[in-house]
Formats: sequence, C-alpha cells, structure tokens
Amino acid sequence: MEVQFLLGALMRREFSAGGIVFKKQNGQIVWLIRRPAPNPQYRGNLGWSFPKGWVDKGEKLEEAATREVKEEGGVVAKVISKLQTLKIFFTDQNGEKVMKFITYFVMEYVSDTPEGFGWETAEAKWMAVTETQNLLIHKNEKELLVQAIKMII
Repeated sequence: MEVQFLLGALMRREFSAGGIVFKKQNGQIVWLIRRPAPNPQYRGNLGWSFPKGWVDKGEKLEEAATREVKEEGGVVAKVISKLQTLKIFFTDQNGEKVMKFITYFVMEYVSDTPEGFGWETAEAKWMAVTETQNLLIHKNEKELLVQAIKMII
C-alpha cells in the first residue's frame, strides 16, 4: 500500500471523462461508439471506443463528459448515472510515467449536433450491444458497458 502511494506520487496524473451513450431505435437499445482520426497529438489506440477526453481546468466531470460526447460523438446527451472511475497507468511518448483517472457516465441521447462530430473522430456509429462488445478494443470499456446496461434496464 505504501509503495503504491509512493509510485503514484512520482507520476504525472491526468483526468478524463466520457460517456456511454444509448438511445432506443427500432425497439432496441443501441450504443454510440467512435473511432479516432489519426493525428500526431493522439497517443492512443485507433480502434473503437466510447467518447472521452481530458477534463479542462475548472470543468466538472459531468461537463467534460457531455462536451466530449458532443465533440467526439456528434450528439447531445444527458447524464443518467455515474459509473466507477478507472485508474490506468502508462508511459507517454516522452517516457514519463502517467497515472490516469477516467470517469464514465451512462448518458441518454437527446439529439444530433448540427455540425456532427469533430476533427478528432474518423467515424461514429450506433450499434446494438453485441456488435458494440465485439468492436470495443478496451476490456475495461466492455465491462463498463455491462454495468451501463444493468443501470438502464
């Protein structure tokens, strides 16, 4: 416990928030996923995931999640419930150790944005739960989807 605390104290910390967004379509629930556009500033995987991003200074987690869903998913959504916060560790492009906290919210679709998704996203789409599970690249997001389903049923 003490060793973990000391390691955490020596790492840069980052905070992100995101949304696991659902809507009802043709009698079933579908989920919003997005694939990031390649760019030199993006350090993550280019596979399918839920919209998420950094929390801006002075921004609350719910505000950041709502903004990221709008920017990366091209939709307006309302927060239904908070999910657990994930803690991940990685080494950045400069070799610095990072401890990142990611808080997801279950969100319900309200409307599309007139401008659609932003430059950080190559593609966004709505998928049924089985397809969403198959396309998501992060195990922890697959687990959060299961929790989200339980919250809305």
